[in-house]
Amino acid sequence: MRRMCRVCKAVAVIVCCALCAAFGCALLRAPVFEGGERYEFYLGASSSQTVVPSQTPARDKLLLSGLSGVAGESARYEGDCAAEIAARFGAKLQFTEEACGVVNYYMYAPALGGGVRLNGKTVNLHIAVGNGQTAAGTPLIFGGF
Repeated sequence: MRRMCRVCKAVAVIVCCALCAAFGCALLRAPVFEGGERYEFYLGASSSQTVVPSQTPARDKLLLSGLSGVAGESARYEGDCAAEIAARFGAKLQFTEEACGVVNYYMYAPALGGGVRLNGKTVNLHIAVGNGQTAAGTPLIFGGF
């Protein structure tokens, strides 16, 4: 009887450890951008190889990370919220570009890590503002805006 009790306790401990590890993995793979609409994930070595739209970013990022790895992600917001997004990540402006009424802010946010080299600068947060909306992506926004 005691032996059976010990085995049950050991199994319970192992199950609890596995659940804690799974929860930790889920937290580490949380979407970067909160509250965004039209969420997209970028897959592949070049991070623009495949674009996957998502209605459920938390679930999809967890699933996609296990399959092929998420190389980047982006979200769209109503209005101009570039300053709020940059402040949320403690981002430093590297340079800007403007084309067709859209202002692109290329930034580096230490909290995001990694990045790509553009114009001799490391960029890991790209924010585009225009036409009454904001798009934010890491490391860059791919596709149309």
